Amino acid sequence: MAVRLVDVARHAGVSQATASRVLNGKGGVAEGTRTLVLKAASTLGYARAKTPTRRRVVGIVLPELENPVFATFAQRLTTTAAQRGDMPIVCTQTHDGISEDGWIEMLLEHDLAGLIVVSGMHANTYESPERYERLRALRVPLVLVNGYVEGLDAVFVSDDDHTAMSLAVSHLASLGHTCIGLAVGPDLYTPAIRKAEGFLQAAEVVGGIEPLVEHALFTIQGGRAAALRLIDHGATALVCGSDLMALGALQACRSRRLSVPEDVSVVGYDDSAAMAYTGPPLTTIRQSIPAMCNAAVRTLHEELAGRPVPRQEYLFQPELIVRGSSGRVRMHAVNPKGRRVSTSVTDSTSYE
Repeated sequence: MAVRLVDVARHAGVSQATASRVLNGKGGVAEGTRTLVLKAASTLGYARAKTPTRRRVVGIVLPELENPVFATFAQRLTTTAAQRGDMPIVCTQTHDGISEDGWIEMLLEHDLAGLIVVSGMHANTYESPERYERLRALRVPLVLVNGYVEGLDAVFVSDDDHTAMSLAVSHLASLGHTCIGLAVGPDLYTPAIRKAEGFLQAAEVVGGIEPLVEHALFTIQGGRAAALRLIDHGATALVCGSDLMALGALQACRSRRLSVPEDVSVVGYDDSAAMAYTGPPLTTIRQSIPAMCNAAVRTLHEELAGRPVPRQEYLFQPELIVRGSSGRVRMHAVNPKGRRVSTSVTDSTSYE
């Protein structure tokens, strides 16, 4: 009588589903369990019938898609993964929806082969890495984008935030700004921490700069609130931790009846869709999203092929995109409410 899958599962002391995952080369099974199933199959002489090749499921988890930069990541990652023959599944977490942990549990139920997480819990310095350690214990290859956890058995892919801030500060200093503010996200997130560090270091290297830092949410509303505080403290130029925050900074300038860039210069971060069409077009730091996504999918495939990738963080170099929202500083008199009155004017930067 031919040996059946149920016989292998019973001999190994596991469920048929677990035995099937092992014999079909799927992830999500502990190494000890995998060994028991393979030994049982060998002992019983189990011959697995050949089945048509199925695409491997690659999970892609992002915070949300309302922010254009995450939509760009989703598009690039899914396209690249599909071109390599995988089946990408995009999962977005929201405050009132399924969490990152919830999505991971659902993906594990669908033969998850590998996982890419963009700006997830790994970017939150207050969160435990246990969720990722569990995945690695199940031998699920893992690539984490824009965030870093020391000692975690995973590959990290990030934009170089220190270089980004150096580009922004140097650009604004070259336009004559000496009081420059940074509007950035909460200081519990690795990208926000790094941006603040890079910003202060860049100001020190350039010299003659009064750096101001305000933390707020990575949203339009957060950017507006942080920008208002920075303007009221005398900043003539604002570097923002995201393009959404930069849109909020533009709103803040309008609410103070300040012109951009004549009164205040604004620099964003991401170069997400439509930033070239704001009023004025936004000077911003462009993330290396195509290269980052290619690296994330490529390293995941190396792991799936049994070729371990060095456990390190791969940093990609950003690019300064100069448009119309940054210009030469004006000489200002500041009234007690923080509103500037021009006393002289110099040339402003032309649009891209």
